[in-house]
Amino acid sequence: PYPFDEDALGGLVSEDMDGDGRMLQMRVIDPNGPWKAHPDEPRLLVRRDPTERDGTYYRVLPEGRVDDYDGVTITPQPRKEGLDLNRNFPFEWRQEYQQYGAGPYPTSEPEVHALVEFIGRHRNITGGISFHTFSGVLLRPYGTKADDGMPPEDLWTFQKIGEKGTQVTGYPAVSVFHDFKYHPKEVITGVFDDWLYDHFGMYAWTVEIWSPQQQAGIKDYKFIDWFREHPLEDDLKLLKWSDEALGGKGYVDWYAFEHPQLGQVELGGWDSLYAWRNPPPQFLEKEIAPFADWLLWCLLISPHLELYEAKATPIGDGAYQVRLVVHNTGWLPTYLSQKALEKQATRGVVCEITLPNDAILKSGKTREVLGQLEGRAYTPPATSGWGLDGATSDRLKVEWVIHAPQGGEVSLIAKHDRAGVVRVKLDLA
Repeated sequence: PYPFDEDALGGLVSEDMDGDGRMLQMRVIDPNGPWKAHPDEPRLLVRRDPTERDGTYYRVLPEGRVDDYDGVTITPQPRKEGLDLNRNFPFEWRQEYQQYGAGPYPTSEPEVHALVEFIGRHRNITGGISFHTFSGVLLRPYGTKADDGMPPEDLWTFQKIGEKGTQVTGYPAVSVFHDFKYHPKEVITGVFDDWLYDHFGMYAWTVEIWSPQQQAGIKDYKFIDWFREHPLEDDLKLLKWSDEALGGKGYVDWYAFEHPQLGQVELGGWDSLYAWRNPPPQFLEKEIAPFADWLLWCLLISPHLELYEAKATPIGDGAYQVRLVVHNTGWLPTYLSQKALEKQATRGVVCEITLPNDAILKSGKTREVLGQLEGRAYTPPATSGWGLDGATSDRLKVEWVIHAPQGGEVSLIAKHDRAGVVRVKLDLA
Protein backbone atom coordinates (compact mmCIF):
# COMPACT_ATOMS: atom_id res chain seq x y z
CA PRO A 1 0.00 0.00 0.00
CA TYR A 2 1.20 3.52 -0.83
CA PRO A 3 1.53 6.17 0.41
CA PHE A 4 0.11 4.82 3.71
CA ASP A 5 -0.41 1.33 5.07
CA GLU A 6 -3.69 2.05 6.83
CA ASP A 7 -7.05 1.79 5.13
CA ALA A 8 -8.73 5.13 4.62
CA LEU A 9 -11.72 5.84 6.82
CA GLY A 10 -14.96 6.26 4.94
CA GLY A 11 -15.62 6.94 1.28
CA LEU A 12 -16.12 5.04 -1.96
CA VAL A 13 -13.98 1.90 -2.34
CA SER A 14 -13.81 0.29 -5.79
CA GLU A 15 -15.15 -3.25 -5.57
CA ASP A 16 -16.97 -5.89 -7.61
CA MET A 17 -20.29 -5.45 -5.85
CA ASP A 18 -22.31 -8.15 -7.62
CA GLY A 19 -19.52 -10.73 -7.84
CA ASP A 20 -19.55 -11.06 -11.64
CA GLY A 21 -15.78 -10.60 -11.99
CA ARG A 22 -16.01 -7.05 -13.33
CA MET A 23 -15.78 -3.58 -11.87
CA LEU A 24 -17.95 -1.35 -14.00
CA GLN A 25 -19.66 1.96 -13.25
CA MET A 26 -22.70 2.78 -11.15
CA ARG A 27 -25.24 5.28 -12.38
CA VAL A 28 -27.62 6.86 -9.95
CA ILE A 29 -30.59 9.04 -10.87
CA ASP A 30 -29.90 12.53 -9.56
CA PRO A 31 -31.67 15.76 -10.65
CA ASN A 32 -28.33 17.55 -10.39
CA GLY A 33 -26.35 14.86 -12.19
CA PRO A 34 -24.12 15.92 -15.11
CA TRP A 35 -25.08 13.02 -17.42
CA LYS A 36 -28.10 12.01 -19.47
CA ALA A 37 -28.92 9.19 -21.88
CA HIS A 38 -28.15 9.70 -25.56
CA PRO A 39 -31.47 10.32 -27.36
CA ASP A 40 -30.82 7.64 -30.01
CA GLU A 41 -28.57 5.27 -28.06
CA PRO A 42 -29.84 5.06 -24.46
CA ARG A 43 -26.94 2.87 -23.33
CA LEU A 44 -24.59 5.77 -23.92
CA LEU A 45 -24.36 8.64 -21.47
CA VAL A 46 -23.64 12.13 -22.75
CA ARG A 47 -23.08 15.44 -21.01
CA ARG A 48 -26.07 17.46 -19.97
CA ASP A 49 -26.31 20.82 -21.73
CA PRO A 50 -25.18 23.81 -19.61
CA THR A 51 -28.68 25.29 -19.26
CA GLU A 52 -30.70 22.08 -19.51
CA ARG A 53 -33.31 21.24 -16.85
CA ASP A 54 -36.36 19.04 -16.29
CA GLY A 55 -34.94 15.78 -17.61
CA THR A 56 -33.64 12.48 -16.28
CA TYR A 57 -30.06 12.94 -15.19
CA TYR A 58 -27.46 10.69 -13.64
CA ARG A 59 -24.49 10.79 -11.36
CA VAL A 60 -21.87 8.18 -12.38
CA LEU A 61 -19.51 6.53 -9.89
CA PRO A 62 -17.01 3.67 -9.99
CA GLU A 63 -18.57 0.38 -8.94
CA GLY A 64 -17.91 -0.11 -5.25
CA ARG A 65 -19.07 0.16 -1.67
CA VAL A 66 -19.41 3.38 0.34
CA ASP A 67 -17.95 3.06 3.83
CA ASP A 68 -19.49 5.16 6.62
CA TYR A 69 -22.03 6.65 4.23
CA ASP A 70 -23.85 9.62 5.69
CA GLY A 71 -26.59 9.54 3.07
CA VAL A 72 -25.33 12.70 1.36
CA THR A 73 -21.65 12.92 0.47
CA ILE A 74 -19.53 10.41 -1.44
CA THR A 75 -15.76 10.84 -1.58
CA PRO A 76 -13.58 8.27 -3.38
CA GLN A 77 -10.99 6.68 -1.12
CA PRO A 78 -7.36 7.06 -2.24
CA ARG A 79 -6.14 4.00 -4.12
CA LYS A 80 -3.87 1.66 -2.21
CA GLU A 81 -1.96 1.09 -5.45
CA GLY A 82 -0.75 4.69 -5.50
CA LEU A 83 2.87 3.94 -6.30
CA ASP A 84 4.02 4.34 -9.91
CA LEU A 85 7.34 2.64 -10.66
CA ASN A 86 7.71 4.85 -13.72
CA ARG A 87 7.89 7.94 -11.52
CA ASN A 88 10.61 6.50 -9.27
CA PHE A 89 13.65 6.81 -11.55
CA PRO A 90 16.39 9.33 -10.68
CA PHE A 91 16.10 11.80 -13.56
CA GLU A 92 14.43 14.98 -12.27
CA TRP A 93 12.61 12.96 -9.61
CA ARG A 94 10.14 15.01 -7.59
CA GLN A 95 8.41 14.36 -4.30
CA GLU A 96 4.87 13.09 -3.98
CA TYR A 97 3.37 16.54 -3.54
CA GLN A 98 4.66 17.44 -7.00
CA GLN A 99 4.52 14.09 -8.79
CA TYR A 100 1.84 11.58 -7.86
CA GLY A 101 3.18 8.05 -7.32
CA ALA A 102 6.84 9.13 -7.07
CA GLY A 103 7.74 7.08 -4.00
CA PRO A 104 9.57 8.35 -0.90
CA TYR A 105 12.90 8.83 -2.74
CA PRO A 106 14.48 7.96 -6.12
CA THR A 107 14.89 4.19 -6.65
CA SER A 108 13.14 3.52 -3.34
CA GLU A 109 11.37 0.56 -4.92
CA PRO A 110 13.36 -2.69 -5.26
CA GLU A 111 12.27 -3.24 -8.86
CA VAL A 112 13.51 0.19 -9.92
CA HIS A 113 16.67 -0.06 -7.81
CA ALA A 114 17.54 -3.43 -9.36
CA LEU A 115 17.03 -2.13 -12.88
CA VAL A 116 19.07 1.04 -12.28
CA GLU A 117 21.89 -0.98 -10.73
CA PHE A 118 21.88 -3.58 -13.52
CA ILE A 119 22.01 -1.01 -16.31
CA GLY A 120 24.67 0.99 -14.49
CA ARG A 121 26.91 -2.06 -14.20
CA HIS A 122 26.43 -3.33 -17.75
CA ARG A 123 28.15 -0.85 -20.00
CA ASN A 124 27.42 -2.85 -23.13
CA ILE A 125 23.73 -1.87 -23.08
CA THR A 126 22.93 0.44 -26.00
CA GLY A 127 19.24 1.23 -25.55
CA GLY A 128 16.04 0.42 -23.74
CA ILE A 129 12.33 0.02 -24.43
CA SER A 130 9.64 -0.40 -21.78
CA PHE A 131 6.11 -1.57 -22.47
CA HIS A 132 3.00 -0.10 -20.84
CA THR A 133 -0.68 0.17 -21.62
CA PHE A 134 -2.49 1.94 -23.17
CA SER A 135 -2.73 4.44 -26.08
CA GLY A 136 -1.16 2.82 -29.15
CA VAL A 137 1.86 5.11 -29.33
CA LEU A 138 5.67 5.12 -29.18
CA LEU A 139 6.85 7.71 -26.64
CA ARG A 140 10.30 9.26 -26.59
CA PRO A 141 12.11 11.74 -24.32
CA TYR A 142 11.78 14.24 -22.99
CA GLY A 143 8.83 14.39 -20.66
CA THR A 144 10.19 17.53 -19.02
CA LYS A 145 11.37 19.76 -21.85
CA ALA A 146 10.71 20.66 -25.46
CA ASP A 147 12.59 19.16 -28.39
CA ASP A 148 14.80 22.24 -28.69
CA GLY A 149 16.30 21.22 -25.33
CA MET A 150 17.78 18.12 -26.95
CA PRO A 151 20.92 18.03 -29.15
CA PRO A 152 19.64 18.24 -32.75
CA GLU A 153 21.57 15.16 -33.84
CA ASP A 154 19.91 13.13 -31.10
CA LEU A 155 16.48 14.44 -32.04
CA TRP A 156 17.04 13.49 -35.67
CA THR A 157 18.15 10.02 -34.62
CA PHE A 158 15.14 9.58 -32.34
CA GLN A 159 12.92 10.60 -35.23
CA LYS A 160 14.51 8.06 -37.58
CA ILE A 161 14.12 5.28 -35.03
CA GLY A 162 10.53 6.37 -34.48
CA GLU A 163 9.81 6.36 -38.22
CA LYS A 164 10.96 2.76 -38.38
CA GLY A 165 8.81 1.92 -35.37
CA THR A 166 5.76 3.45 -37.03
CA GLN A 167 6.50 1.61 -40.26
CA VAL A 168 6.73 -1.74 -38.47
CA THR A 169 4.02 -1.40 -35.80
CA GLY A 170 1.63 1.24 -37.12
CA TYR A 171 2.00 3.21 -33.89
CA PRO A 172 2.87 6.92 -34.22
CA ALA A 173 6.08 8.08 -32.52
CA VAL A 174 5.80 11.28 -30.47
CA SER A 175 7.50 13.37 -27.81
CA VAL A 176 6.01 13.07 -24.34
CA PHE A 177 6.44 16.79 -23.68
CA HIS A 178 4.76 17.88 -26.89
CA ASP A 179 2.10 15.20 -27.32
CA PHE A 180 1.52 13.18 -24.13
CA LYS A 181 1.32 15.53 -21.16
CA TYR A 182 -1.57 14.87 -18.80
CA HIS A 183 -2.04 18.60 -18.29
CA PRO A 184 -0.70 21.46 -20.44
CA LYS A 185 0.94 23.12 -17.43
CA GLU A 186 2.46 19.99 -15.90
CA VAL A 187 5.38 17.74 -16.83
CA ILE A 188 6.07 14.08 -16.09
CA THR A 189 9.25 13.31 -14.14
CA GLY A 190 11.16 10.34 -12.76
CA VAL A 191 10.52 8.14 -15.80
CA PHE A 192 12.60 5.32 -17.25
CA ASP A 193 13.24 6.58 -20.78
CA ASP A 194 14.23 10.11 -19.71
CA TRP A 195 16.66 8.66 -17.17
CA LEU A 196 18.21 6.21 -19.62
CA TYR A 197 18.70 8.89 -22.27
CA ASP A 198 19.79 11.79 -20.06
CA HIS A 199 22.07 9.76 -17.77
CA PHE A 200 23.65 7.35 -20.27
CA GLY A 201 22.84 8.88 -23.65
CA MET A 202 20.93 5.79 -24.78
CA TYR A 203 17.98 5.99 -27.14
CA ALA A 204 15.09 4.87 -24.95
CA TRP A 205 11.37 4.52 -25.60
CA THR A 206 8.14 3.82 -23.77
CA VAL A 207 5.55 1.88 -25.76
CA GLU A 208 1.91 2.27 -24.80
CA ILE A 209 0.29 -0.90 -26.13
CA TRP A 210 -3.30 -0.92 -27.40
CA SER A 211 -5.78 1.73 -28.43
CA PRO A 212 -9.54 1.11 -28.46
CA GLN A 213 -9.91 4.37 -30.38
CA GLN A 214 -7.74 3.09 -33.20
CA GLN A 215 -9.61 -0.22 -33.17
CA ALA A 216 -12.86 1.70 -33.57
CA GLY A 217 -11.53 3.61 -36.57
CA ILE A 218 -10.92 6.91 -34.78
CA LYS A 219 -7.99 8.66 -36.43
CA ASP A 220 -5.82 11.73 -35.87
CA TYR A 221 -6.84 12.31 -32.28
CA LYS A 222 -4.71 13.74 -29.48
CA PHE A 223 -3.85 10.98 -27.04
CA ILE A 224 -4.54 12.78 -23.76
CA ASP A 225 -6.74 15.67 -24.91
CA TRP A 226 -9.22 13.16 -26.33
CA PHE A 227 -10.28 12.20 -22.81
CA ARG A 228 -11.11 15.84 -22.07
CA GLU A 229 -12.96 16.58 -25.27
CA HIS A 230 -13.92 14.57 -28.34
CA PRO A 231 -16.82 14.31 -30.81
CA LEU A 232 -19.87 12.35 -29.75
CA GLU A 233 -19.43 10.33 -32.93
CA ASP A 234 -16.30 8.81 -31.38
CA ASP A 235 -18.34 7.34 -28.51
CA LEU A 236 -20.80 5.85 -30.98
CA LYS A 237 -17.92 4.29 -32.95
CA LEU A 238 -16.50 2.80 -29.78
CA LEU A 239 -19.88 1.40 -28.78
CA LYS A 240 -20.28 -0.15 -32.23
CA TRP A 241 -16.80 -1.66 -31.97
CA SER A 242 -17.63 -3.17 -28.58
CA ASP A 243 -20.83 -4.69 -29.94
CA GLU A 244 -19.24 -6.13 -33.08
CA ALA A 245 -15.67 -6.99 -32.08
CA LEU A 246 -16.15 -7.80 -28.40
CA GLY A 247 -19.64 -9.25 -28.48
CA GLY A 248 -20.85 -6.47 -26.20
CA LYS A 249 -18.38 -7.38 -23.45
CA GLY A 250 -16.55 -4.06 -23.63
CA TYR A 251 -19.48 -1.76 -23.00
CA VAL A 252 -22.07 -3.41 -20.73
CA ASP A 253 -25.71 -2.37 -20.96
CA TRP A 254 -27.02 -0.94 -17.71
CA TYR A 255 -28.83 -3.31 -15.35
CA ALA A 256 -30.52 -2.81 -11.98
CA PHE A 257 -28.70 -3.53 -8.73
CA GLU A 258 -29.71 -3.02 -5.12
CA HIS A 259 -26.71 -1.33 -3.56
CA PRO A 260 -26.21 -1.90 0.20
CA GLN A 261 -25.58 1.78 0.89
CA LEU A 262 -27.04 3.67 -2.08
CA GLY A 263 -30.17 1.62 -2.68
CA GLN A 264 -31.39 1.25 -6.26
CA VAL A 265 -28.62 1.89 -8.80
CA GLU A 266 -27.65 0.54 -12.21
CA LEU A 267 -24.37 -1.17 -13.07
CA GLY A 268 -22.88 -1.03 -16.55
CA GLY A 269 -20.78 1.07 -18.89
CA TRP A 270 -17.24 0.29 -19.93
CA ASP A 271 -15.40 -2.71 -18.53
CA SER A 272 -12.21 -0.67 -18.65
CA LEU A 273 -9.80 -3.33 -17.45
CA TYR A 274 -10.97 -5.69 -20.19
CA ALA A 275 -11.47 -3.34 -23.13
CA TRP A 276 -9.24 -0.32 -22.44
CA ARG A 277 -6.37 -1.09 -20.09
CA ASN A 278 -5.27 -4.21 -21.96
CA PRO A 279 -5.90 -5.81 -25.33
CA PRO A 280 -8.66 -8.39 -24.89
CA PRO A 281 -7.08 -11.87 -25.06
CA GLN A 282 -8.21 -12.53 -28.62
CA PHE A 283 -6.42 -9.36 -29.80
CA LEU A 284 -3.23 -9.69 -27.76
CA GLU A 285 -0.99 -11.71 -30.08
CA LYS A 286 -1.80 -9.65 -33.17
CA GLU A 287 -1.26 -6.41 -31.26
CA ILE A 288 2.19 -7.22 -29.91
CA ALA A 289 3.61 -9.40 -32.71
CA PRO A 290 5.08 -6.53 -34.81
CA PHE A 291 7.20 -5.31 -31.92
CA ALA A 292 9.63 -8.22 -32.18
CA ASP A 293 10.79 -6.87 -35.56
CA TRP A 294 11.21 -3.32 -34.26
CA LEU A 295 13.06 -4.47 -31.15
CA LEU A 296 15.41 -6.55 -33.29
CA TRP A 297 15.96 -3.60 -35.62
CA CYS A 298 16.78 -1.37 -32.64
CA LEU A 299 19.33 -3.97 -31.55
CA LEU A 300 20.89 -4.24 -35.00
CA ILE A 301 21.53 -0.49 -35.31
CA SER A 302 23.88 -0.65 -32.31
CA PRO A 303 27.56 0.16 -32.87
CA HIS A 304 29.60 -2.91 -33.80
CA LEU A 305 33.38 -3.02 -33.65
CA GLU A 306 34.93 -5.28 -36.31
CA LEU A 307 38.39 -6.05 -37.62
CA TYR A 308 39.45 -4.13 -40.71
CA GLU A 309 43.14 -5.05 -40.87
CA ALA A 310 45.81 -6.65 -38.69
CA LYS A 311 49.37 -7.38 -39.76
CA ALA A 312 52.97 -7.55 -38.56
CA THR A 313 55.63 -6.34 -40.99
CA PRO A 314 59.35 -7.15 -40.47
CA ILE A 315 61.46 -3.98 -40.56
CA GLY A 316 64.88 -5.53 -39.90
CA ASP A 317 67.09 -6.67 -37.02
CA GLY A 318 64.28 -8.66 -35.37
CA ALA A 319 61.93 -5.69 -35.25
CA TYR A 320 58.34 -5.61 -36.47
CA GLN A 321 55.79 -2.95 -37.15
CA VAL A 322 52.42 -4.17 -35.90
CA ARG A 323 49.26 -2.55 -37.21
CA LEU A 324 45.68 -2.96 -36.05
CA VAL A 325 42.78 -1.26 -37.83
CA VAL A 326 39.20 -1.62 -36.62
CA HIS A 327 35.99 -0.03 -37.82
CA ASN A 328 32.45 0.49 -36.61
CA THR A 329 30.06 -1.34 -38.91
CA GLY A 330 26.98 -0.34 -36.91
CA TRP A 331 24.57 2.43 -37.82
CA LEU A 332 24.97 4.29 -34.53
CA PRO A 333 28.33 5.76 -33.49
CA THR A 334 30.21 3.99 -30.72
CA TYR A 335 29.24 6.74 -28.28
CA LEU A 336 25.56 6.42 -29.33
CA SER A 337 24.48 10.06 -28.92
CA GLN A 338 25.58 13.64 -28.40
CA LYS A 339 24.06 13.43 -24.93
CA ALA A 340 26.43 10.55 -24.13
CA LEU A 341 29.39 12.68 -25.23
CA GLU A 342 28.14 15.57 -23.12
CA LYS A 343 27.82 13.33 -20.06
CA GLN A 344 31.07 11.47 -20.80
CA ALA A 345 29.04 8.31 -20.44
CA THR A 346 31.50 6.05 -22.26
CA ARG A 347 35.19 6.07 -23.10
CA GLY A 348 36.66 5.54 -26.55
CA VAL A 349 38.10 2.42 -28.14
CA VAL A 350 40.72 0.72 -25.96
CA CYS A 351 43.55 -1.06 -27.79
CA GLU A 352 45.94 -3.50 -26.12
CA ILE A 353 48.96 -5.52 -27.22
CA THR A 354 50.47 -8.58 -25.53
CA LEU A 355 54.05 -9.39 -26.57
CA PRO A 356 55.77 -12.75 -26.98
CA ASN A 357 58.26 -13.83 -24.35
CA ASP A 358 61.51 -11.85 -24.45
CA ALA A 359 60.03 -9.25 -26.82
CA ILE A 360 60.41 -5.53 -26.16
CA LEU A 361 57.94 -2.77 -27.00
CA LYS A 362 59.93 -0.05 -28.76
CA SER A 363 57.09 2.24 -29.80
CA GLY A 364 53.51 2.60 -28.62
CA LYS A 365 51.76 1.62 -25.39
CA THR A 366 50.57 -1.74 -24.13
CA ARG A 367 47.16 -0.21 -23.50
CA GLU A 368 45.83 2.96 -25.04
CA VAL A 369 42.44 4.67 -24.93
CA LEU A 370 41.72 6.13 -28.34
CA GLY A 371 38.76 7.98 -29.81
CA GLN A 372 35.16 7.25 -30.70
CA LEU A 373 34.08 5.92 -34.08
CA GLU A 374 31.23 7.31 -36.11
CA GLY A 375 28.51 5.17 -37.65
CA ARG A 376 26.17 5.89 -40.54
CA ALA A 377 23.42 7.61 -38.57
CA TYR A 378 24.41 11.09 -39.73
CA THR A 379 24.84 10.18 -43.41
CA PRO A 380 23.05 12.75 -45.63
CA PRO A 381 20.31 11.51 -47.96
CA ALA A 382 22.21 12.21 -51.20
CA THR A 383 25.75 12.93 -52.41
CA SER A 384 25.03 16.61 -52.94
CA GLY A 385 28.37 17.68 -51.53
CA TRP A 386 26.94 18.69 -48.18
CA GLY A 387 27.72 16.68 -45.09
CA LEU A 388 30.38 14.52 -46.73
CA ASP A 389 33.20 15.47 -44.37
CA GLY A 390 33.11 12.22 -42.39
CA ALA A 391 35.51 10.38 -44.74
CA THR A 392 36.83 7.43 -42.68
CA SER A 393 35.63 8.56 -39.28
CA ASP A 394 34.32 5.04 -38.73
CA ARG A 395 37.89 3.61 -38.72
CA LEU A 396 40.69 3.66 -36.20
CA LYS A 397 44.36 2.67 -36.67
CA VAL A 398 46.96 1.93 -34.01
CA GLU A 399 50.59 0.88 -34.62
CA TRP A 400 53.39 -0.48 -32.48
CA VAL A 401 57.05 -1.28 -33.08
CA ILE A 402 58.33 -4.32 -31.21
CA HIS A 403 61.68 -6.07 -31.03
CA ALA A 404 61.14 -9.84 -31.06
CA PRO A 405 64.25 -11.60 -32.43
CA GLN A 406 62.86 -14.99 -31.33
CA GLY A 407 59.56 -14.40 -33.14
CA GLY A 408 56.48 -15.77 -31.40
CA GLU A 409 52.87 -14.71 -31.19
CA VAL A 410 51.53 -11.23 -30.56
CA SER A 411 47.97 -10.75 -29.29
CA LEU A 412 45.92 -7.66 -30.12
CA ILE A 413 42.65 -6.51 -28.60
CA ALA A 414 40.40 -3.58 -29.49
CA LYS A 415 37.34 -3.06 -27.33
CA HIS A 416 34.60 -0.58 -26.69
CA ASP A 417 32.03 -0.77 -23.92
CA ARG A 418 29.14 -0.27 -26.33
CA ALA A 419 30.53 -1.74 -29.55
CA GLY A 420 32.09 -5.05 -28.57
CA VAL A 421 35.54 -6.63 -28.69
CA VAL A 422 37.94 -7.56 -31.50
CA ARG A 423 40.67 -10.12 -30.74
CA VAL A 424 43.41 -11.19 -33.14
CA LYS A 425 46.67 -13.14 -32.90
CA LEU A 426 49.60 -12.66 -35.28
CA ASP A 427 52.51 -15.05 -35.78
CA LEU A 428 55.86 -13.33 -36.13
CA ALA A 429 57.79 -15.21 -38.81
